[in-house]
This record gives sequence, structure tokens and C-alpha cells, in this order.
Amino acid sequence: MSLDEPKGQIAFTLNGTDMSLAAAPTTRLSDMLRNSAGARDVKVGCNAGDCGACTVLLDGEPVCACITAAGQAEGRKVETQAGLVGADEDALRLAQAFQRHQAAQCGICTPGMMVSAIALLRSGEVLTEDKVADALGGVLCRCTGYRKIIAAVLDAGGAAPTDDAPADGAVGAPVARLDGWPKVSGAELFGDDVAPADALTLRVIRSPFHRAGFTFGDLDAYRDAAGLDLILTAADVPGENCFGTIPGFEDQPVFAEGETRFKGEAVAAIVGRAEALATLPDFPVTWEERPANLTPKGAAQAAQLHPTRADNLMCRGLVRRGDAAGAMAQAAHVVSGDFSTGFIEHAYIEPEAATARRVGDRIEVQCCTQAPFMNRDGLAGILGLPPEAVRIVPTATGGGFGSKLDLTAQPFVALAAWKLNRPVRIAYTRTESIATSTKRHPSEVHMEIGTDETGRILAARFDGTFNTGAYASWGPTVANRVPIHASGPYLTPNYEANSAGIHTNTAPSGAFRGFGVPQSAVAQEQLYDLLAEKLGMDRLDFRRMNCLTNGAPTVTGQVFDTGMGIDACFDALKPAWDRALAEAEAFNATHADRKRGVGVAGGWYGCGNTSMSNPSTIRAGVTPAGDLILHQGAIDIGQGSNTVISQIFAEALGVPVSQVTLIGPDTDVTPDAGKTSASRQTFITGNAARLAGEALRSQILRLGNVGEGAVIAFADGAVELTEDGVTRRIDLPQAEGYALEVVESYDPPTLPLDENGQGEPYAVFGTAAQMVELEVDMELGTVKLLNFTAAHDVGRAINPLLVEGQIEGGIAQGLGLALMEEFLPGRTENLHDYLIPTIGDVPPVQSIIIESGDAHGPYGAKGLGEHCLIPTAPAVLNAIAHASGARIHHLPATPDRVRAAILAARDQATA
Repeated sequence: MSLDEPKGQIAFTLNGTDMSLAAAPTTRLSDMLRNSAGARDVKVGCNAGDCGACTVLLDGEPVCACITAAGQAEGRKVETQAGLVGADEDALRLAQAFQRHQAAQCGICTPGMMVSAIALLRSGEVLTEDKVADALGGVLCRCTGYRKIIAAVLDAGGAAPTDDAPADGAVGAPVARLDGWPKVSGAELFGDDVAPADALTLRVIRSPFHRAGFTFGDLDAYRDAAGLDLILTAADVPGENCFGTIPGFEDQPVFAEGETRFKGEAVAAIVGRAEALATLPDFPVTWEERPANLTPKGAAQAAQLHPTRADNLMCRGLVRRGDAAGAMAQAAHVVSGDFSTGFIEHAYIEPEAATARRVGDRIEVQCCTQAPFMNRDGLAGILGLPPEAVRIVPTATGGGFGSKLDLTAQPFVALAAWKLNRPVRIAYTRTESIATSTKRHPSEVHMEIGTDETGRILAARFDGTFNTGAYASWGPTVANRVPIHASGPYLTPNYEANSAGIHTNTAPSGAFRGFGVPQSAVAQEQLYDLLAEKLGMDRLDFRRMNCLTNGAPTVTGQVFDTGMGIDACFDALKPAWDRALAEAEAFNATHADRKRGVGVAGGWYGCGNTSMSNPSTIRAGVTPAGDLILHQGAIDIGQGSNTVISQIFAEALGVPVSQVTLIGPDTDVTPDAGKTSASRQTFITGNAARLAGEALRSQILRLGNVGEGAVIAFADGAVELTEDGVTRRIDLPQAEGYALEVVESYDPPTLPLDENGQGEPYAVFGTAAQMVELEVDMELGTVKLLNFTAAHDVGRAINPLLVEGQIEGGIAQGLGLALMEEFLPGRTENLHDYLIPTIGDVPPVQSIIIESGDAHGPYGAKGLGEHCLIPTAPAVLNAIAHASGARIHHLPATPDRVRAAILAARDQATA
């Protein structure tokens, strides 16, 4: 621009269009692009240059827009994902490759990944995996495990433009994600993308201490002086100032009253125009820091967080079968150990965001969530409204993994919008998200296992203490699920497992992919390795000999006649296991400073709620015009439920998937498909979709008076039925609403557990066995991952590419648990201090899909999301021990801990 142009105008070209926008030169480029230019395909995940989701091309070079000043765009060319895919051949080819490989899962990192990849494709370089990883290394993904992204970029770099991935295919086909194109084209809208231009902004006032008393000054005077529209405190909550996820454990206030129980807890919220919130005087609150307890060890002596929970004990869990103590005394071989894990942050790339508006006597909330009906009911209690007066309209959800089950930002904006009768929005900062969101429960575990002389497991005893934080969240679920799973997928005739959830002055621990089972696997799978070593047995053979099979009772006494596929998983690993052991032995014979190891672990996971009703409902209809509509209320957070459930419905109805029009979650228009958690959607909502498809098919066949083998097709205003080569046209009734409609529900068969934890808690268990090859630097303690082989019994793979994507993403999260991740309250509240695996950290993964079938799952399918990370961390720890002799008991296995364990093992060997 010329020096004569008005100060504050920044002229640049955005996706081929000349623009001149009013902005301070120091404004973040991401803010200018999103808020002034309307480029909402530029995503903001951290505002610190850590996640790369906001990557754009500036004169052809990739930059993080969140740490680039808007003034730097003056006179230059800016390109974003949406503009590129709409006009650039390389970008279109890349988008098609992303669809073919299903490289976009939740989709929040996809703009950054694709923009970075386009710069590489334009360079004309011959692509290799290393070059792709280097070019995309500044962009974080929490869903995919990166492998499908690398494959898509390599594909785009070597192929001419092609059509999109297949849109049709029966159950078992790699149908393209039905929600994939909006994600790869830049059209998808997430939680912070939907607020209207006139929405007010809300900011939460939070405690700076782990525990503190507080008092407010003159809030009315502050509101007026600061030019705010509203200040909210606990006194402004018209209903119950508490919420939760488990009946009987709704204990978390919207705003604390008198005392805060963890650092970051909300005490108030301020609402106003964004410019009014930009520069504010200090909020009038006086803090009195009080002694806090951050670990379970001091909980009994610490201040009681909840009046009815003595010694800060939230709850206990128990499973007891046989006589564990007596059998252990008779065991020929016994091993035991103590193990611990810390807080693990979900680290989804999309921070929490929500917008609310009042519509008459109803409140409507748009938000990123995993549980719209749970959100609805929770907000109704807070607002003092009937549930039908609350509408939840989910946006795309940029990762969740369990934490977006809980209410977070929704109550604040709902209260403000209700009181002001104006739209109100909030988007958490990255620091705010990490400091206040739920975490994986830290665990302290003692376990012992005994076998007979031949290596058959006789008994196991488990004691686990879990830090549930200041509030219950999903702590009761963890406490009850862990004792069921702590045996692993092994026949254990004598067993006792105890768990306890303990309150501390930390952010609440909640649901995180596995609900406590990954923590117990860290203990059990390392002890199984030690037993194999004592017995002089191959570690894989030991597991195969002891694993559960059809007809054998689990530790709750449940017997599966079909579908217990862990034996097939171990068998599938055998060729890779034998090859890897031989290669490691040969390598180690010629290397002293570096040693290779091979580790294996098994895992299992019960799909759905534990011994509780767990229904999903699906609605479907045919319009008078002949359009087929599926009302699918299950939230797709990247795992693929939109696609899988549509495939199941289409298969049951007998039509191509492309004929199905999907209406996504909205509590006003889609029935309750339950929460997206506990690996339940494919199994439970999938069954509801199957029943709906079958019911609609029966209705249509009766309408045409044809047999079961007839072929159904939809035409303008009619259904066409073909039988024995003859096609008949059946005109549809011309009425309001649907001409044909079905609503079907499915609730899995389970039985309650008795006082000893005996019963049938789950209708379906998914199982997995994973093997890792790695290299340990014996002097530095660093671990280099080489290969993963993962065998997973999914019953039936509805969509094999989705299965592979879940396995690879779960492994990446398991690697983080094993090697680098630990949230420290008040210290690691960003994505440069809290480390998650990058594209360079995840090795090649070979997925072996086992299809054992299942008696209850739709077409035999089981859930998958949770159990794909359960064996990962213990497999890594077992491989480290195999390579170095160092056994890691306390995660993460950072280089300093691995090095210390190596030295300790050497000292013990020479003692």
C-alpha cells in the first residue's frame, strides 16, 4: 500500500481476491483472516505456533497465522485451504487423496496439514516419507496417528487428479467418509466458527490457586466502569448450581461458591463486546490461598472436598472370583510390582467453544460435544428449565477422546444468553482448555500374579488408586470398569481387584479413551512378561497359552460362546514376532551402544456402559418426493460413526449408501443415539440403524407385496421394486412429513454385578494384541520406535479403512502415554510444555484386522475406539525392557527415567 492510504488498512490478496481490511499491524494474521475476511477454514488451536492448525501460505510459504502479524501480509498473497482446494490443481488432487485414504478424521488439523502439504507438492520434489514428515512436522494431529496423512500426500505427489473415493459399497467396503469432503475442502464448521457477527463474547474468571477462598468487590460498579453487559456468579444460576455425568455424583458447580477446589475453577464470567474485553482493569475478587492436596497419598488428612465423602474417597470398585489369596499361596511362580501413571491431557486440537441464543422461552446452544442429550439435560437443570426447552445443535467436533462428554463452556454462554436475550459466544484459550478440562486418571497400582509350574495363571490380585481430582466426572465409571479389566484378556480362575477413586485439589479426571483400562494394562502386561521370563517361556506363547477363549469364564463369570477373539490376535502376530526377535538378536550382537527390543501386550475392552441400560435410537423416513433420510444422532468426533452407521442402515435396507441423506445430531430433530464414548456407537447405534433399515425394508416390501429378495430403489415420488426381472413403481403418499417412517432402538443385553462383581457387565468385548520393535540408546536413554504390528478383533470391519485409522490413532496416543505425556497442574498448560507425538514420532503401523464375528453386534461388528490404545504403552515398556534390561514402573518413560533404570539394572546385575 502507499504511505497515503489510511492508517490501519492492510491490503493483500486472499485466495486470488484483492482485499483491504482495517486492522492493527500487530493483530494476529489468523484473527484478521477469520474475523474480518471470513476465512473460517483457518483454524486456531493454540495461538502460540505449537499446533500448526492455522497454517496458511504467505507468498507460497507455509506460516503459522497465529504468530504472524497481520501487517506482514501487506502487499502479499495469502492462500488458505478453502481457496486452494477451490482453485489449485495440486490442492484438489491432495483433497481427493485425503478422501481416498481417509486422512481427515476429526478434521481440525486438516487445513494445516493440507496447506503445508500443498507447499511441498508445488516444490516439484520427488516425495519420500521423510520429506513429507519434515514438511508437515509443524502441524499436530491427535486423531490419525499421521500414517494416513503421509500416505495421502505421497499419493497426491505421484498421481494425476482422480475422482473422489468410492461413495458406495456394502458393509465391509472402504466407503469414503460421508462427512469427509467438508473437512478436506475447508467448508467444515467447528465450535468457534458458527457465532453470529453480533454475538457478545464471554470470558471466565478463574482461580489462580489449587485451593482458595474468595470474596467479590463491587461487581455492579466494575461492570459499569468496564463497559460490560453482564457479570455472572453463582447467585445468577436460576436452577441447580451443579452438574455431572453420573447420577448421584453431580457435584461440580458452574461457579464456585466461597471456595475453589482446583486451579482454574470458575468463580465468575464477564460478558461484553470483544473490544470491551480486550483491555480490562483487574477483576474485583480477593483470594485467600489455602493448603491444597494434589495426590491421593495425603487425601485422608487433607481438607474434605465434599461433605458426604469421608477421607476424600469418591467411591470404590471390586471384582472377586474364587480364592485369590489361597491360590496365590499355592502358586509355583509369583511376580508383583508397583506401577504409576500421571495425568494425561486429551490435547484435542480444537479448544472448547460454544455459542448460545435465546429463542422465546427456549435456549439453543451450538457447541463441540460428544453427548448432546446429556448436555441438554445438564443445562436444563442449571437453567431451571424442562429438557425440551433446551436445544443442543452440535458443530463439528475437533477431537474429544472423552473430555467433550462433560459440560464445559456450555453453561456459561447459556446463562448469559438467557439473561441478555442476545447471542453469546466463548472459545477457550489453549491454556484455559488444558488447565480446566478433564484428564486421564493418574494411577497408583500394586499387582501380583501367580502361575502353576507349567505357566498356567492361577491367581491375580490388583489394588489401584485413581486420582479423580476435585469432582467426580466419570470417576465412578473408571472405578467400576478397572476391576473388570485388570486381569487382561486372560483366564484367571482366582481373582481379586480393588479400586478407589480419591478426590484431590486438581482438575477433574474424567473419561479418556479406555476409562482407566490403559493404566491397569501397564501393570498386568509387564508382570506377564516377568512371569514368562521366570518360566523360561516365549512371551507371546505365554500369553497365547493363558488367553481367554470362547466358552471360558471371564473374571466376572461371564461366558462368551462366540466372539472372544484374542487368541486369533496373538496368532496373527506370530510371524512378525519371530522375525522381529531374530532381527533384534542379530542387531544386538554387533551393537553395544544401541540395543533393539521387541515387546508385546494384549488388551480387551467391554463396549458400552457397565451393567447399565445403554440405548440408542435411530429414525429414518422416505419423503413424498422419494428422498431417503436418516436421522443419525451419534456424534462423529473423527471415528467415523456418520459413515459406519449409514453403511449399516443402507445394508439393512438394501440400497446404496449414496441414496441416504444424512441429518446429523440435533436434539430437536434426531433421536438420542447416546454418548460417543466407551466404543459404543458402531455396536449400539449401529444395531439401532440395522433395525431401522430392516423395519423400513419390511414396510416397503409389504407396500409392494413383494418377497424378501426384491431390490429397492427410490425415484421421484415413488419406490421402485424389482423382483424376478420385473420392476414395479409404487407411488408414495403425498402428505406432510414422511410418506414412510420408522423409529428403532437398541439396548445391549447386560446383567448387574453382584456384591463380588460377578455378572454380565458387557454384551461385547473387543480384543487386541500389539507388537512393537524399537531401539534404545543405552547411554542417552532415548527410545526410537521402528515398527508396530497391531492385530485387532473388530468382529466385522464395517469399513476397513476406518478401522485402520482408529488403530493408528490409538497407537499414537498410547505412545504418548508411554514415552512423553504428563500433565503437571499449573505447569504444562500449553502444547510446547505438554508434549504429544508428532508426525516424526509415530513409526509405520501394520494393522491386522481380525473378524471373529459377534453374536450381538450389527453384522457381527464390535466397537474399536478404546481398545486400540490399551496394549500400546505396555508393549513399548516391554520392548524397552527386552532391549535394555530396564523395567519402567513409573510413566512416562522419558530418557532420564530410562537411563536411570538402565543404570539400576546394571547395578543389580553386578551386586
